[in-house]
Amino acid sequence: MIIGVPREVKLHENRVAVIPSGVLTLKKRGHRVLMEKDAGTGSGFSDEQYRKCGAEIVPEAKEVWANAELIVKVKEPVPQEYPLMREGQTLFTFFHFAASESLTRAVIESGCVALAYETVEKPDRSLPLLIPMSEVAGKMATQQGARFLEKPQGGKGVMLGGIPGVRPGNVLVLGGGIVGMNASRIAAGMGANVTIMDISLPRLRYLSETMPANVTMLYSSEENIRAKLPEVDLVIGGILIPGAKAPRLITRDMLGTMVPGSVIVDVAIDQGGSVETSRPTTHQDPVYEVDGIVHYGVTNMPGAVPYTSTIGLTNATFPYVLQIADKGWKQALKENAELVPGLNIAYGTITYKDVAIAFDMDWKPVSSVMG
Repeated sequence: MIIGVPREVKLHENRVAVIPSGVLTLKKRGHRVLMEKDAGTGSGFSDEQYRKCGAEIVPEAKEVWANAELIVKVKEPVPQEYPLMREGQTLFTFFHFAASESLTRAVIESGCVALAYETVEKPDRSLPLLIPMSEVAGKMATQQGARFLEKPQGGKGVMLGGIPGVRPGNVLVLGGGIVGMNASRIAAGMGANVTIMDISLPRLRYLSETMPANVTMLYSSEENIRAKLPEVDLVIGGILIPGAKAPRLITRDMLGTMVPGSVIVDVAIDQGGSVETSRPTTHQDPVYEVDGIVHYGVTNMPGAVPYTSTIGLTNATFPYVLQIADKGWKQALKENAELVPGLNIAYGTITYKDVAIAFDMDWKPVSSVMG
């Protein structure tokens, strides 16, 4: 199979979907790998490293897209890439379709096969390809929140850890999953008072047994959120419903109960955001204010630490890449049930129900496109 790895073109996205050792493995299995020039440079991997492992370095993305049967990326295609997608071509990347109707329609119209990292699912309902980036995003959420609490950055001037005689910062984490757990550990390690809210009692019990003493668990409800917001300095939104839009837990009117200069880091922005006033931002222009509250909505947070993120991501994705390359996407899905929920769109048909629900579109089960 011909595997293509284009350079990521989303603003300040420096990750790459395959590292040199992955190219070497694919070559040994008889596959061709087309790498766009400088695709790995941002993550610390040179074209020469890829060439030594057997990759063919091509000068333009158009050549990669035009010749590859399987395109492996990190982030969803952006509008300039829409015309490059073609019928029958397999794309394996993060898509987050429920957050973008334009992307969804573009993929439908292209006729390509879209396998989404974020909905590949193990029998225990865990999301193996989302976990490493959620770990990075969770840790970064606290780091960025602490940064933008600084007065020169527009925040209220609170240091999360405090000092003797001065209270530490108060952090509210919405969601006790991978993002929330990692965000909470960093915040607790800095010395902040942390509250995690979740609707899963088993998860709250687990967190209560494993988290430091300065982390409190609270059942998530509108009443509890409203009661907590006036006293918090930093809110981290880490809610995820696989493949679907994130629920809106903080509404515009709730901002009025918060102290001006407080910060919201909405990690759920990839799936539409868990805050009504959230919108996507970039590493170049990461924050904005609404009603005096600083909002951070960068959609590719792990792209800021590409070396760590790339290796963490490819450790998880590459075994699936290899299966798709060796067997083709249909046979790979037949032999590995974990990949089945990863299929979101194929040949113009939506095959993931929550994507269809997000835009009131029709969908069909995966079996309908497997013939």
